[in-house]
Amino acid sequence: MRAPDWLTARPVAHRGLHDRARGVLENMPAAINAAIAGNFAIEVDIQLTADGEAMVHHDDDLGRLTEGTGSLLSLTAAELRRVAFKDTPERMMSVGELCDLVSGRVPLVIELKSHFDGDRKLASRLIDVLAAYRGPVAAMSFDPDQVLALRQLAPELPRGITAERRYDDSYWAKLNEAQRRPMEALRHGLRTQPHFVAYRVDDLPAPAPWIARNLFGCALLAWTVRTSEQRVRARQHADQMIFEGFVPEP
Repeated sequence: MRAPDWLTARPVAHRGLHDRARGVLENMPAAINAAIAGNFAIEVDIQLTADGEAMVHHDDDLGRLTEGTGSLLSLTAAELRRVAFKDTPERMMSVGELCDLVSGRVPLVIELKSHFDGDRKLASRLIDVLAAYRGPVAAMSFDPDQVLALRQLAPELPRGITAERRYDDSYWAKLNEAQRRPMEALRHGLRTQPHFVAYRVDDLPAPAPWIARNLFGCALLAWTVRTSEQRVRARQHADQMIFEGFVPEP
């Protein structure tokens, strides 16, 4: 079940090689181009729109980086392309536009953001777009149901689970126990059969990712590495890091 070697060959730039102080925002074209220039793999997030498009953006709602308010799920792709950002004149991309921009020059790791409602439209749209893409690409999600959808709809696409040791902070309060339990300790693994695990760096080492890596052959990425101490931890316990806030040495 191990991922291809290209997934761990180079550090992975978290949401592209962004630097808001310089007007280079996460998940935006300039951050993608900066990562390509540095020969780094790129991790991005995608969200489903009201009309079934997959847009490159992390947050469920507008407002942190953008002008305006509203959920991405309530807006069409055309409406989202018109949304102004606070620190850049760039506009939100679709996953197809992202693929055109990268054009196979570096690996892509695409995270499906989920509402944990069993909806497979985002996975289906991603797979439709990737059918015409010839570059190295993998997909992952925190949501085991999305990873299962990837396994069933595109079994040859390298797939991963994004995970951490506990799901007890405020971000996960929206999930009930039945939703949260399969995520804990990678209990879903035999069902989803991920090729790789992206695990919170501060939670390493931990039994579940160790077992996935050493007994089942999954590649292990550590997220999100920002400090020198986290980089040492990632080097000791993972195959590669997903990083931000600095530029790794060659």
